Amino acid sequence: MRRAIYPGSFDPLTNGHLDVLQRAAGIFDNLIIAVARDNSKQSLFSLEERVELIRNATADISGIEVMPFEGLLVNFARQHKAIALVRGLRAVSDFEFEFQLALMNRKLEPNLETLFLMPREEYTYISSRLVKEICRLGGHIDQFVPPNVAQALRSKLQ
Repeated sequence: MRRAIYPGSFDPLTNGHLDVLQRAAGIFDNLIIAVARDNSKQSLFSLEERVELIRNATADISGIEVMPFEGLLVNFARQHKAIALVRGLRAVSDFEFEFQLALMNRKLEPNLETLFLMPREEYTYISSRLVKEICRLGGHIDQFVPPNVAQALRSKLQ
């Protein structure tokens, strides 16, 4: 079985994330959406809320598992016998950080590949941070996130 991991904080899941994970699910037999417990960002949603929001938004996509993780991603990948990490690239500005991260992961686990996927063009400008800010200021967010996420954001921020 070809298993990959798509890691992130997903605070919240956006349509860009959804686009990348749908396409990755078509490439691999099994895709684990690994929701990071430890991240340097101040999360709006708890780990449990983020996992549940993603599970609901991806319920109709086969071959996907959603689970929390903490610690080194390469250890999580070894534990789940993953052969690749999936990372999304929206812009050239994402590339430098992601490239450095991929090289470090390769050094820590030489058998783990990193696959970069770009979201469709209509999602390249979407970020979780911007969606939260738009919602906080009363803007319409339905075009940027799945319906269950839009509802959860409005409940938290308005």
